[in-house]
Order: sequence, then structure tokens, then C-alpha cells
Amino acid sequence: MNQDRRSQIVEILNKNGTISNGEIMQTFGVSIETVRRDLAFLEERGYLERVYGGAVKKKFMNTEPTYISREKENYSEKEKIAKEAEKFICDKDTVFFDLGTTVQLLADKVNPNKEITAFTNALRTAITLCDKGAKVVMPAGELRGGEYALSGTASEQSMQNFNVDKAFIGVGGITENGLTDFIMSEARLRAQVIKNANKVIVLADFSKFGIRAMCNVCKLEDIDVLITDSKAPQEIIKTMEKKGVQVIIA
Repeated sequence: MNQDRRSQIVEILNKNGTISNGEIMQTFGVSIETVRRDLAFLEERGYLERVYGGAVKKKFMNTEPTYISREKENYSEKEKIAKEAEKFICDKDTVFFDLGTTVQLLADKVNPNKEITAFTNALRTAITLCDKGAKVVMPAGELRGGEYALSGTASEQSMQNFNVDKAFIGVGGITENGLTDFIMSEARLRAQVIKNANKVIVLADFSKFGIRAMCNVCKLEDIDVLITDSKAPQEIIKTMEKKGVQVIIA
């Protein structure tokens, strides 16, 4: 509950630039003591700066860039990663496609002759795969604008009922401590899918390394395969390999 509330406080700050103690108390039905603890927690992690009566957004924050901006960044690396990832998809597979620009490129490259059942919470990816003739299953949930992705308690409960052969996971950041993301509800859904997947394949270009976003997704040991590019830092790659992760440089 604390993490959900704090994640939503950050989202409000990102949108409005400021938030007052009273607004937090009214929105979440919490006491002023809880508000102070939440703001102190978030300030320590660099998400905001406390001011009299509330908090303001820091000029530089560890927040998720927009989908449109991410779509253009490191396109060459992402395309190579997607091509390598497609080799893991076999005929008759049951596959989860995470949200994100690299996984979307993977969906673009799926061989339409492969008969697959695809689970995804990303609307763009669902449309792409449906056009390729895949059987597409989407979880219930709340649709987030910009990303056009479903998440939330309903999504997690939906995916609890399904096991998949392979899960292609996008991330907000990778460090030696594991995978992280910016949105709590989406991080929880990823964690649920990872538990139910026979093989977990993470797609991440070099820009994701060294970033520690607010929400933990999983430990490095929970990953089977990482597909990245030649610019990825060798220190983290070596750590992942020591923990049993197969690393593929696209």
C-alpha cells in the first residue's frame, strides 16, 4: 500500500510539478504524519524536494521518458536486439510480450508463419500481433495513456491464471541488484509474469544499464536470457553471467 501511494504521488508530481500536504491527505485518506513519512522517503531517493506545505518536482528526476521519445532513441540497437529475440520464438509457443519500444519492434518482426498464442498488456503490440495472425490474449486492467498499456490488480489477477513458454520483458533499468521500473503497477505485473514463465528473456539496450528506477521487478537470478548490444557495460554483464544469465550481444 505504501509503495502504491508513493508511486501515485510521484505521478501527480510529474504531471503537475507540485503537490500539497492537504492534497495528499485528501486523495489517499492518510494522516499528516503519513504524508511527512512518504515525502521524506521520496526526497531521500531524489524524486522530489520538500517545501513548506508540500513538495515540488525536482528539475532532474528518475522518471520514465515518453514512449515517443524512447521510440526514436537507440533505434539501431533496439532493432538488432529484436531480430535476435525473434529467433527464440518457436511454432506453437505461448509467449508474453511486455510493453516497451524494443518489445514492440520484436512484435513487428515475428514470423507470421509461426502459429503462436500471444499474451500482452500493450495495446500497440496486441494490434501488431493480431495483424500477423497470432491468437492474442490481453489481461484486464486500467489503460495508461501514452504507453497504451494495461496494468493494475486486475491485470495481475488475470496473468496469475496463465503459464507461458517464453516471456519477453522490457525494463526501466538494470543494475547489479536486478531489474527496476518506473510504474509500480507495471512492475508488479512483470514480476507476476516472470514467476509463471518457463524462460524469461530480457530485452534491453545499453541505455538501461546503471539506471535504478523506483520499483523493483526481480533479481538477476530470475532472468534466463539477456539480449543487449555491444555498448552495454561489461561489469554488469559479467555479474549477470556469474548468476547464470545467458547474455547475447546482438
